[in-house]
Amino acid sequence: MQQSKLEPSPIVYYISRSKCDEWILFLHAAFVDHKMFRPQFEYFQGKYNILAVDIIGHGRSTDTKKGDSLKKMSGWIYDIMKAENIGKVHIVGISLGAVLAQDLANRYPEAVGSLACFGGYDINGLDEKMQKEIAPQRCLMMLKALVSIKWFAKANKKISAFSTQAQNDFYDMNIRFPKRSFLYLASLDDMVNVFQTKQRTYPLLIGCGRFDIPGELEAVELWKSREPRSKVVIFENAGHCVNMDVPQKFNEVLEGFWMDREHDRSKDD
Repeated sequence: MQQSKLEPSPIVYYISRSKCDEWILFLHAAFVDHKMFRPQFEYFQGKYNILAVDIIGHGRSTDTKKGDSLKKMSGWIYDIMKAENIGKVHIVGISLGAVLAQDLANRYPEAVGSLACFGGYDINGLDEKMQKEIAPQRCLMMLKALVSIKWFAKANKKISAFSTQAQNDFYDMNIRFPKRSFLYLASLDDMVNVFQTKQRTYPLLIGCGRFDIPGELEAVELWKSREPRSKVVIFENAGHCVNMDVPQKFNEVLEGFWMDREHDRSKDD
Protein backbone atom coordinates (compact mmCIF):
# COMPACT_ATOMS: atom_id res chain seq x y z
CA MET A 1 0.00 0.00 0.00
CA GLN A 2 1.18 3.52 -0.77
CA GLN A 3 1.97 5.61 2.31
CA SER A 4 1.12 9.32 2.25
CA LYS A 5 0.62 12.33 4.49
CA LEU A 6 -1.50 15.42 3.88
CA GLU A 7 -0.04 18.55 5.48
CA PRO A 8 -0.68 20.15 7.90
CA SER A 9 -2.44 17.08 9.30
CA PRO A 10 -0.31 14.69 11.39
CA ILE A 11 -2.19 11.71 9.96
CA VAL A 12 -0.30 9.15 7.91
CA TYR A 13 -2.57 7.20 5.58
CA TYR A 14 -2.30 4.27 3.23
CA ILE A 15 -3.88 3.77 -0.20
CA SER A 16 -4.38 0.76 -2.44
CA ARG A 17 -6.19 1.40 -5.72
CA SER A 18 -7.92 -1.08 -7.98
CA LYS A 19 -10.10 -0.89 -11.08
CA CYS A 20 -13.18 -0.90 -8.84
CA ASP A 21 -15.05 2.37 -8.21
CA GLU A 22 -15.86 1.60 -4.57
CA TRP A 23 -13.72 2.48 -1.56
CA ILE A 24 -13.30 0.96 1.91
CA LEU A 25 -12.02 3.03 4.84
CA PHE A 26 -10.54 1.03 7.72
CA LEU A 27 -10.30 2.63 11.19
CA HIS A 28 -8.33 0.63 13.75
CA ALA A 29 -8.68 0.02 17.49
CA ALA A 30 -6.80 1.89 20.21
CA PHE A 31 -3.14 1.04 21.00
CA VAL A 32 -2.41 -0.59 17.62
CA ASP A 33 -2.30 0.79 14.06
CA HIS A 34 -3.58 0.21 10.53
CA LYS A 35 -1.71 -3.11 10.34
CA MET A 36 -4.41 -4.78 12.43
CA PHE A 37 -6.30 -4.95 9.13
CA ARG A 38 -3.65 -6.90 7.22
CA PRO A 39 -5.99 -9.88 6.63
CA GLN A 40 -8.57 -7.48 5.20
CA PHE A 41 -6.03 -5.73 2.98
CA GLU A 42 -4.97 -9.06 1.51
CA TYR A 43 -8.55 -10.17 0.94
CA PHE A 44 -10.01 -6.97 -0.52
CA GLN A 45 -7.06 -5.66 -2.56
CA GLY A 46 -8.01 -5.81 -6.20
CA LYS A 47 -11.71 -6.02 -5.34
CA TYR A 48 -12.04 -2.56 -3.79
CA ASN A 49 -9.98 0.59 -3.41
CA ILE A 50 -8.65 0.75 0.15
CA LEU A 51 -7.93 3.70 2.45
CA ALA A 52 -6.50 3.12 5.93
CA VAL A 53 -5.11 5.56 8.47
CA ASP A 54 -3.01 5.56 11.61
CA ILE A 55 -5.16 7.38 14.17
CA ILE A 56 -3.47 10.32 15.90
CA GLY A 57 -0.88 9.11 18.43
CA HIS A 58 -0.76 5.65 16.84
CA GLY A 59 1.55 4.06 14.30
CA ARG A 60 3.29 6.74 12.26
CA SER A 61 0.80 9.50 13.11
CA THR A 62 2.85 10.89 15.98
CA ASP A 63 4.34 14.03 14.40
CA THR A 64 1.82 16.27 16.13
CA LYS A 65 1.66 19.89 17.21
CA LYS A 66 -0.14 21.82 19.92
CA GLY A 67 -3.89 21.75 19.41
CA ASP A 68 -4.01 18.46 17.52
CA SER A 69 -6.60 16.11 19.00
CA LEU A 70 -8.77 13.09 18.38
CA LYS A 71 -11.71 15.43 17.75
CA LYS A 72 -10.03 16.60 14.54
CA MET A 73 -9.73 13.11 13.05
CA SER A 74 -12.97 13.30 11.04
CA GLY A 75 -11.96 16.57 9.41
CA TRP A 76 -8.51 15.24 8.58
CA ILE A 77 -9.96 12.07 7.05
CA TYR A 78 -12.46 14.07 5.01
CA ASP A 79 -9.61 16.27 3.71
CA ILE A 80 -7.69 13.13 2.73
CA MET A 81 -10.74 11.85 0.85
CA LYS A 82 -11.03 15.11 -1.07
CA ALA A 83 -7.30 15.15 -1.87
CA GLU A 84 -7.50 11.57 -3.18
CA ASN A 85 -10.75 12.23 -5.12
CA ILE A 86 -12.72 9.77 -3.02
CA GLY A 87 -16.46 10.42 -3.11
CA LYS A 88 -17.99 7.85 -0.77
CA VAL A 89 -16.52 5.09 1.38
CA HIS A 90 -17.67 1.94 3.11
CA ILE A 91 -16.47 2.76 6.64
CA VAL A 92 -15.26 -0.11 8.84
CA GLY A 93 -14.36 0.70 12.44
CA ILE A 94 -13.18 -1.49 15.30
CA SER A 95 -13.49 -0.26 18.93
CA LEU A 96 -11.95 3.25 18.93
CA GLY A 97 -12.26 3.10 15.16
CA ALA A 98 -16.00 2.50 15.56
CA VAL A 99 -16.30 5.74 17.52
CA LEU A 100 -14.39 7.67 14.86
CA ALA A 101 -16.43 5.98 12.11
CA GLN A 102 -19.64 7.26 13.68
CA ASP A 103 -18.23 10.75 14.20
CA LEU A 104 -17.22 10.87 10.54
CA ALA A 105 -20.70 9.71 9.52
CA ASN A 106 -22.30 12.30 11.80
CA ARG A 107 -20.29 15.15 10.32
CA TYR A 108 -20.07 14.07 6.68
CA PRO A 109 -23.03 11.78 5.91
CA GLU A 110 -22.72 12.52 2.21
CA ALA A 111 -19.34 10.74 2.22
CA VAL A 112 -20.73 7.45 3.61
CA GLY A 113 -21.60 4.50 1.40
CA SER A 114 -22.17 2.21 4.38
CA LEU A 115 -21.17 2.05 8.03
CA ALA A 116 -19.90 -1.05 9.85
CA CYS A 117 -18.96 -0.80 13.54
CA PHE A 118 -17.64 -3.63 15.73
CA GLY A 119 -16.73 -3.67 19.42
CA GLY A 120 -18.22 -0.22 19.82
CA TYR A 121 -21.33 1.54 21.10
CA ASP A 122 -23.81 4.09 19.81
CA ILE A 123 -22.07 7.41 20.46
CA ASN A 124 -25.30 9.31 19.77
CA GLY A 125 -27.22 7.47 22.47
CA LEU A 126 -24.80 6.36 25.17
CA ASP A 127 -26.70 6.29 28.45
CA GLU A 128 -25.28 7.38 31.80
CA LYS A 129 -25.11 3.81 33.15
CA MET A 130 -22.89 2.61 30.32
CA GLN A 131 -20.70 5.72 30.51
CA LYS A 132 -20.04 4.98 34.19
CA GLU A 133 -19.08 1.40 33.32
CA ILE A 134 -16.64 2.45 30.59
CA ALA A 135 -14.78 5.11 32.62
CA PRO A 136 -13.21 2.80 35.31
CA GLN A 137 -12.05 0.33 32.64
CA ARG A 138 -10.28 3.13 30.78
CA CYS A 139 -8.64 4.46 33.96
CA LEU A 140 -7.36 0.99 34.89
CA MET A 141 -5.79 0.55 31.44
CA MET A 142 -4.06 3.91 31.69
CA LEU A 143 -2.69 3.07 35.15
CA LYS A 144 -1.20 -0.19 33.91
CA ALA A 145 0.40 1.57 30.95
CA LEU A 146 1.94 4.27 33.13
CA VAL A 147 3.51 1.60 35.35
CA SER A 148 4.77 -0.57 32.49
CA ILE A 149 3.86 -0.63 28.82
CA LYS A 150 4.79 -4.34 28.73
CA TRP A 151 2.46 -5.10 31.63
CA PHE A 152 -0.24 -3.08 29.92
CA ALA A 153 0.25 -4.84 26.57
CA LYS A 154 0.20 -8.30 28.15
CA ALA A 155 -3.06 -7.54 29.95
CA ASN A 156 -4.56 -5.70 27.00
CA LYS A 157 -4.01 -8.51 24.50
CA LYS A 158 -6.24 -10.83 26.54
CA ILE A 159 -8.98 -8.20 26.59
CA SER A 160 -8.63 -7.32 22.93
CA ALA A 161 -8.41 -10.73 21.26
CA PHE A 162 -9.59 -14.29 21.85
CA SER A 163 -7.29 -16.52 19.79
CA THR A 164 -3.64 -16.99 20.73
CA GLN A 165 -2.45 -15.80 17.31
CA ALA A 166 -4.56 -12.64 17.43
CA GLN A 167 -3.42 -11.92 20.99
CA ASN A 168 0.23 -12.20 19.96
CA ASP A 169 -0.31 -9.99 16.91
CA PHE A 170 -2.11 -7.40 19.03
CA TYR A 171 0.69 -7.44 21.61
CA ASP A 172 3.35 -6.86 18.93
CA MET A 173 1.57 -3.66 17.86
CA ASN A 174 0.51 -2.55 21.35
CA ILE A 175 4.06 -2.72 22.72
CA ARG A 176 5.02 0.16 20.40
CA PHE A 177 2.23 2.46 21.59
CA PRO A 178 3.80 5.64 23.07
CA LYS A 179 2.68 6.45 26.61
CA ARG A 180 2.34 10.12 25.72
CA SER A 181 -0.34 9.21 23.17
CA PHE A 182 -2.81 8.53 25.98
CA LEU A 183 -3.18 12.32 25.93
CA TYR A 184 -5.12 12.10 22.67
CA LEU A 185 -7.57 9.53 24.01
CA ALA A 186 -8.66 11.98 26.70
CA SER A 187 -10.94 13.76 24.21
CA LEU A 188 -12.82 10.57 23.31
CA ASP A 189 -15.84 11.52 25.43
CA ASP A 190 -16.14 14.80 23.52
CA MET A 191 -17.64 12.82 20.62
CA VAL A 192 -20.34 11.19 22.74
CA ASN A 193 -23.96 12.44 22.68
CA VAL A 194 -23.03 15.44 20.54
CA PHE A 195 -25.30 14.58 17.60
CA GLN A 196 -28.77 13.10 17.34
CA THR A 197 -29.07 10.18 14.96
CA LYS A 198 -30.98 11.17 11.83
CA GLN A 199 -32.50 8.75 9.36
CA ARG A 200 -29.52 7.12 7.67
CA THR A 201 -29.30 7.18 3.89
CA TYR A 202 -26.88 4.24 3.99
CA PRO A 203 -26.95 0.77 5.59
CA LEU A 204 -25.60 0.16 9.09
CA LEU A 205 -23.95 -3.04 10.34
CA ILE A 206 -23.09 -3.45 14.02
CA GLY A 207 -21.64 -6.35 15.97
CA CYS A 208 -19.04 -7.81 18.29
CA GLY A 209 -17.40 -11.07 19.31
CA ARG A 210 -19.14 -13.60 21.52
CA PHE A 211 -16.24 -13.21 23.99
CA ASP A 212 -15.98 -9.42 23.77
CA ILE A 213 -15.43 -7.20 26.81
CA PRO A 214 -18.16 -7.11 29.49
CA GLY A 215 -21.11 -4.97 28.45
CA GLU A 216 -20.40 -5.06 24.72
CA LEU A 217 -23.20 -7.49 23.83
CA GLU A 218 -25.58 -5.26 25.79
CA ALA A 219 -24.26 -2.19 23.95
CA VAL A 220 -24.99 -3.85 20.59
CA GLU A 221 -28.51 -4.83 21.71
CA LEU A 222 -29.24 -1.28 22.88
CA TRP A 223 -27.94 0.16 19.63
CA LYS A 224 -30.12 -2.25 17.64
CA SER A 225 -33.17 -1.21 19.67
CA ARG A 226 -32.55 2.42 18.73
CA GLU A 227 -31.90 1.63 15.08
CA PRO A 228 -34.04 -1.41 14.21
CA ARG A 229 -33.14 -1.24 10.52
CA SER A 230 -29.49 -1.98 11.30
CA LYS A 231 -28.02 -5.43 10.73
CA VAL A 232 -26.36 -7.24 13.63
CA VAL A 233 -23.71 -9.95 13.63
CA ILE A 234 -22.20 -11.71 16.66
CA PHE A 235 -18.97 -13.53 15.78
CA GLU A 236 -18.39 -16.87 17.45
CA ASN A 237 -14.88 -17.69 18.72
CA ALA A 238 -13.97 -13.99 18.72
CA GLY A 239 -13.22 -11.30 21.26
CA HIS A 240 -13.01 -7.53 20.93
CA CYS A 241 -11.02 -7.30 17.68
CA VAL A 242 -13.16 -9.63 15.62
CA ASN A 243 -11.32 -8.95 12.37
CA MET A 244 -8.14 -10.40 13.91
CA ASP A 245 -9.74 -13.39 15.65
CA VAL A 246 -11.86 -14.63 12.75
CA PRO A 247 -10.55 -12.78 9.68
CA GLN A 248 -12.09 -15.04 7.04
CA LYS A 249 -15.55 -14.90 8.57
CA PHE A 250 -15.20 -11.15 9.12
CA ASN A 251 -14.25 -10.60 5.46
CA GLU A 252 -17.16 -12.70 4.25
CA VAL A 253 -19.62 -10.81 6.47
CA LEU A 254 -18.43 -7.45 5.15
CA GLU A 255 -18.52 -8.60 1.54
CA GLY A 256 -22.01 -10.00 1.98
CA PHE A 257 -23.16 -6.77 3.63
CA TRP A 258 -21.94 -4.69 0.70
CA MET A 259 -23.35 -7.09 -1.89
CA ASP A 260 -26.76 -6.99 -0.18
CA ARG A 261 -26.59 -3.22 -0.37
CA GLU A 262 -25.96 -3.38 -4.12
CA HIS A 263 -28.82 -5.86 -4.52
CA ASP A 264 -31.22 -3.63 -2.59
CA ARG A 265 -30.17 -0.60 -4.63
CA SER A 266 -30.68 -2.44 -7.94
CA LYS A 267 -34.22 -3.39 -6.84
CA ASP A 268 -34.96 0.27 -6.07
CA ASP A 269 -33.72 1.24 -9.53
